[in-house]
Amino acid sequence: MDATERRILLGRVVGLFGVRGELKLESYTDPRDAIFRYQPWTLRSGAGEHPAAGITGRDSGRNVIARFPGIEDRDQAQSLVGAEIWVPRAALPPPKPGQYYWVDLEGLAVSTVEGIELGTVSHLFATGANDVMVVQGERERMIPFVIGDYVKSVDLDAGRIVVDWDPEF
Repeated sequence: MDATERRILLGRVVGLFGVRGELKLESYTDPRDAIFRYQPWTLRSGAGEHPAAGITGRDSGRNVIARFPGIEDRDQAQSLVGAEIWVPRAALPPPKPGQYYWVDLEGLAVSTVEGIELGTVSHLFATGANDVMVVQGERERMIPFVIGDYVKSVDLDAGRIVVDWDPEF
């Protein structure tokens, strides 16, 4: 699947807020209330997937609060708790130079500066100190995604990342 066709997880519905059908969201956008800019959403839960649009909301300081059209009370809202919020990759703005969406890096080939193939990017995760790129090849490697130190180049068009990394590590 082309990266522009992929969907990106932007958050999840984590709880109820009040009695009028509002919901608490966990947002992965920065700032947190930017999640409302990227609609329509696909809500994914154990009950399946369904589209959602026209959601409004606010950052209340402690939570991001959302109001969904047609959800007027707590009982209706309860059915959405636990749902993941997904959007098409194409709905997001282009990243700034030197920045990347993780979904765009997944599947890229990874080689060392010496040309040794290490595998492909499976996924990335945050550690607090830096992001880590998980590379699947003949074995799994976890390489800090630190541009300049370990990541020497990212070429999205060529589908390749070059790293300064000992292939034995």
